[in-house]
Amino acid sequence: MDRVKRPDKRAERSRRTREKVVEAARELFVTQGYGATSLQEVADRAGVAVQTVYFVFGNKRTLFKGVVDTSIAGDAEPVATMDREWFRAACAEPTAAGQLRVHVRGTREILGRVAPIMPLIAAAAATDPEIAAQWPEGPDPRYTVHYAAAEALAGKPDARPGLSVEMAADLLFGLLSPQLYLIFVRDRDWSPNMWEAWVRTALISQLCADPR
Repeated sequence: MDRVKRPDKRAERSRRTREKVVEAARELFVTQGYGATSLQEVADRAGVAVQTVYFVFGNKRTLFKGVVDTSIAGDAEPVATMDREWFRAACAEPTAAGQLRVHVRGTREILGRVAPIMPLIAAAAATDPEIAAQWPEGPDPRYTVHYAAAEALAGKPDARPGLSVEMAADLLFGLLSPQLYLIFVRDRDWSPNMWEAWVRTALISQLCADPR
């Protein structure tokens, strides 16, 4: 008789503790700044011992990376963006216009989490130059994601004739940037829905064949 696999309670407790610490750190980093926030304050906010924070993350730089990575992904699961269900569903759309609708929606959700901490990332890097070392050198990961989307899009029947993968990737990278999102949503007080509708229309007009 097969044994029923029981949930790993220790692993679940560890996951919940990590999530609490990351959320507490995000709140404090945003309100106080990276440099002004101590791990003791993070521990107090999360309701854990400071030794637990050190045990899970080792140091503040690694904790900061955890905050940024979790903001991008939306959770702490070690799944790359291109392996996420929303991205795969977007690329599987039969038309370029359909792919753009799903891709813009998924990117909007990421930007809603990441854009507010962009100034924090810049300030943290200025405070601690070794922050940048937390991420491997190489092509911008955001461009890599949009390039993969462009490869899927360029071969679809309603893609603009003559559209190159490079041009499509550049437009996705530029129009779906956190900087542009902040200009409209934070600086010009657009709602995220307004921004999504505008950027979707702009990308469809640039990347899809004229329906006329």
